[in-house]
Amino acid sequence: MNPILKNVLAVLAGLIGGGLVNMGLVTLGHTLVPVPEGVDLSTMESMKATMHLFETKHYIFPFLAHALGTLVGAYLAARIAATRKMTLAMVIAVVTMVGGVIAVTQLAAPAWFNALDLIVAYLPMGWLGGKLAIGKK
Repeated sequence: MNPILKNVLAVLAGLIGGGLVNMGLVTLGHTLVPVPEGVDLSTMESMKATMHLFETKHYIFPFLAHALGTLVGAYLAARIAATRKMTLAMVIAVVTMVGGVIAVTQLAAPAWFNALDLIVAYLPMGWLGGKLAIGKK
């Protein structure tokens, strides 16, 4: 297979795989830690209006979803890639971090969560995913 095509497919696989992990953990989180009474997760406006009702426990699964989604996506991209494995793992990390930055600007989550999420869940997890994939030959 052409290495460029393989690298493009690797990034797509990483984005899809990481996205599935992210959404799976978010869904699981809402099952295990139900959102507060009166919170409607269907629109950003309703979430923004009710963020003050969230407790620390409500931020555990979103953080895990962001971190593990990025980790798995970066791992998949690096594992599948023909060349530039770490670069493609970090592409996944940057793309997911852009989503995290957008979420931070749109939702009124606590500053501690925003900082933890943006500092730990994206670039470090992308790097770790890449390292884990590259380490396996």
